[in-house]
Amino acid sequence: MIPRVGEGMVVRRVLLRARDVVFFKGVVEASEGLAAVFAEGGGDLHVAAPACRAGELDSVLAELCAELGAVRLSSDAGDR
Repeated sequence: MIPRVGEGMVVRRVLLRARDVVFFKGVVEASEGLAAVFAEGGGDLHVAAPACRAGELDSVLAELCAELGAVRLSSDAGDR
């Protein structure tokens, strides 16, 4: 389930090991208010950010996914 976010927001979905969720969330949410992380369950996450910061979000997610062995799933249909 994609979290309900307001107009002008984008949502990205990431799957990672449950043990990495706290680290992932800490990095993303500490990145100058870049995004908010919502947990669907375990390591199934949705990350929401303002559309104007989508490029920055995608870069941060690419680095974190590579570092943690996580997978970013296509969620463009969830972009607002």
